[in-house]
Amino acid sequence: MLLSFLAVMAIGMLRLRNLFAVVMLSGIFSLLSAGLFVALDAVDVAFTEAAVGGGIATVLMLGTLALTTDREKPPEGRLQIIPLLIVVATGALLIFGTLDMPSYGDPTAPIHQHVAPRYLADAERETSVPNVVTAVLASYRGFDTMGELAVIFTAGIGVLLLLGRPRKRRERHGGGQSGGQGE
Repeated sequence: MLLSFLAVMAIGMLRLRNLFAVVMLSGIFSLLSAGLFVALDAVDVAFTEAAVGGGIATVLMLGTLALTTDREKPPEGRLQIIPLLIVVATGALLIFGTLDMPSYGDPTAPIHQHVAPRYLADAERETSVPNVVTAVLASYRGFDTMGELAVIFTAGIGVLLLLGRPRKRRERHGGGQSGGQGE
C-alpha cells in the first residue's frame, strides 16, 4: 500500500507544473518513505528521512520558492524521450544489481552471519547502551555518524550562504537620465 502511494506521489510530481504543489508532494513522499522504513524495521533510517526529507528539505525548497517563481517554465522544443530513456536505463541497472541479493529476512544472509551476532551479544556490555541500534550508531560508528553530520551541516551552511547572497540591483533609468546615484 505504501509503495502504491509512493508511486502516485512520484507520478503527481512529474505531472504538475505548480512548483509549490511539487514541494508539498515531495514532503509527503518523504513522510511515506519514512513510514515504509518503519515497516521494514529501520526506525533510525525512518527518523532521518522524516527529519531531513520531510522537514529540512521541504523548508529549504519553500524558501527557494519564496525567492523564485512558483511555476515551471514549459519545455522549449527539447526532446523529452532522452531523459526518459536515461531514467529507464538507470532503473533497469539498479534492478539488475539487486537480483543477487538474498531474500528479505533470510536468516542465512551474509549480513546475519558476520557482525550482527557479535553486536547483538556484546553491544550492551561493550558500550553500556541497552539499545543495539543506538549502540551501533553512537558508539561503534561514532566517527562515521559525526562525519555524516559534518556533511549535512556543511551542505546546510552552503545553501544558507547561497540563499542569503544579495541580488544585483538593476538601475532604473528614467528617460535616458542617470538617477544620480553611484554604482
